[in-house]
Amino acid sequence: MERRLAAVLAADMVGYSRLMEFDEPGTLARLRTHRIELIDPSIEKNRGTIIKTTGDGMLVEFPSACDAVACAVEVQNRMFRRNSDVPLDQRIQFRIGINLGDIVFQDGDIFGSGVNVAARLEQKADAGDVLISGAVHDQVSSLMDLQFHDLGDLSLKNLAQAVRTYRVALDTPVGGEPVPADEVGATKVVKPSIAVLPFENMSGDPEQEFFVDGLTEDLLTELSRRHELFVISRNSSFVYKGQAVNVRDVADKLGVQYIVEGSVRKAGNRLRVTVQLIDSQNDAHVWAEKYDRDLDDIFNIQDEVTAAVVATLPGRIEASQQEGLKRKKPSNFAAYECVLAAKVLHHRSTRQDNVEATKLIDRAIELDPDYAHAHAWSGCIRGQAWGYGWCHDRDEMLKLCEAAILKAASLDDNDSDVHRLMAAVEILRGNLARARYHQERALSLNPNYDLVVVQMGELLTWSGRPEEGAEWIQKAMRLNPHFPVRFWSHLGKARFANRDYAQAVDDFAHLPAMDITQHAFVAACHGWLGNEVAARQHVTAIFETDPKFALDDLVVTLHYGRDADLQHLLDGLKKAGLS
Repeated sequence: MERRLAAVLAADMVGYSRLMEFDEPGTLARLRTHRIELIDPSIEKNRGTIIKTTGDGMLVEFPSACDAVACAVEVQNRMFRRNSDVPLDQRIQFRIGINLGDIVFQDGDIFGSGVNVAARLEQKADAGDVLISGAVHDQVSSLMDLQFHDLGDLSLKNLAQAVRTYRVALDTPVGGEPVPADEVGATKVVKPSIAVLPFENMSGDPEQEFFVDGLTEDLLTELSRRHELFVISRNSSFVYKGQAVNVRDVADKLGVQYIVEGSVRKAGNRLRVTVQLIDSQNDAHVWAEKYDRDLDDIFNIQDEVTAAVVATLPGRIEASQQEGLKRKKPSNFAAYECVLAAKVLHHRSTRQDNVEATKLIDRAIELDPDYAHAHAWSGCIRGQAWGYGWCHDRDEMLKLCEAAILKAASLDDNDSDVHRLMAAVEILRGNLARARYHQERALSLNPNYDLVVVQMGELLTWSGRPEEGAEWIQKAMRLNPHFPVRFWSHLGKARFANRDYAQAVDDFAHLPAMDITQHAFVAACHGWLGNEVAARQHVTAIFETDPKFALDDLVVTLHYGRDADLQHLLDGLKKAGLS
């Protein structure tokens, strides 16, 4: 038996039995996700040790009160953000109690009045609360930048003496609904705002009404997954159902820049869906498309059209915004505009463009430190610099990349870009299994996002499944007809790994210019094909780009999960005269 001073955190999930009765598999899956992504990493980061868990709670020991409170605050604040778009009766919420006292440690468990006080404080807490004892408050009040509400001396169950108790003030209203934007003032991030008006049923068939409304609602739901857009809710846009409207008037009333409108017409066994995107500021048609389909399975048509529109619209909006940026000076950029311009430079994949993208993304974060999407892209841009070796200190650059992505995750766990980039970091570390987890989370958050889809292809290629990888990359190209040119490089690498050398050479040929890595893959293709002259040309190009090039510089940027796949590339380079 060992006795020592320690901080004890007791946590419990609110309404566990009700949620399990309502949806047992879903509740368990979501709870497991929160544990893997948020709770356990926060405990580890703050030096905590999980003593025991129950189905709906846990007991954790920390070496200091500050560590325990930091962990609790991070978990509760991030859980509030995770729950922001979840119906109130389906939210997973926790209550937490923390005490500092003399604890008995025995056989992997902890005992004593210090533990009991933490457990009783947790029972007194409301959903989303963190309650701490006076002993904890005495330790942390002068050391942590937090506010505390004095609840006085509380009588706790089965404890003879009342306990001085404080509630930690968190970033958001405890256990409540998200605060409406008009109540918290103007945001620093001016995202493109968009409203989807109810599509018009032109079929003369009232039975098609359910399809038309379903298509509109699906578009709203899927567009809302894109965290770089501000999408007006269904309740606001459906006010205009069945009305002849003036687009500019509607945009003014809803406070949006872009309007999506469309129509559905049925003729025999054919269905035509027309969609158009209008910029209300200049009454210009930014984009329009028609989708003609056989009426065999109306629900599949609905899914297909929704996926196509949602994949294309954000790109068209970005293109429209970029035209506006050309007319502005960088000093006038708002945070969103800085991110947008940084993305454009990032996709060019050159060293100088990466430097400029870094400056812009840092400016965005300076303008709005809480802009999760900016932190996510800061990690992406710095990850590109790491991957291509465009930095003096690769270890330091990787640390900056990881720190940016973790910051983004702490601000918004429901952004598909965040999980896409967390997967990318795990790929850089060579942890492909962990990368697959975050990659699938990104896909579940936004299955029509071309950057998420193309990275699934990359991951499969690194994992030894290049044929599937090529299929995912081609899917990304179909989703976004204006895809970044680097997609061809990903496809070429997948085709090379699949021993489809001639097709890989054709894929790389779509690049306007090739870097050292791409020259190496093309040289290896020609090496395996026996094209000695072409192979030598690309080897020469490598050394013209970097006279000090060494094969190890290339290998460190590759992430093959199987030694045989790496050896396959090295053998091809040897045949090309590079070893």
